[in-house]
Amino acid sequence: MSQLTYYNYPDIGKVQLEKFWYSQAVRVGDRIECAGQGGWDPKTGEFYKENAGGKGWEQVYRVNSYHVPINNEALEAMPIWTCVGVTRLGEDDMHVEIEVVARDPEGAKAAGSEEKR
Repeated sequence: MSQLTYYNYPDIGKVQLEKFWYSQAVRVGDRIECAGQGGWDPKTGEFYKENAGGKGWEQVYRVNSYHVPINNEALEAMPIWTCVGVTRLGEDDMHVEIEVVARDPEGAKAAGSEEKR
């Protein structure tokens, strides 16, 4: 089995790791799984719309989203995905949580060469 490499961004990401043993993402070979992201500011933890960066949606092949409440606005967000209405998410101010799975062969090669150093 491939080695698992977990990722946490600084500030709130490190706080969440210490508090809940929660990581934002894991890499397994050329696959990246991002845990549910609620759109919080990575420095302050306040909720707002944010760009997560990366190469973009062309690498993503699976999306799950969870909505409080679920409404027509949620249904127009993405063309293909699993969309679920829930009564509550991980934080009081969260209204949407999104998790994705992406394939990143180039990043896997780079990660492999870093591990060999």
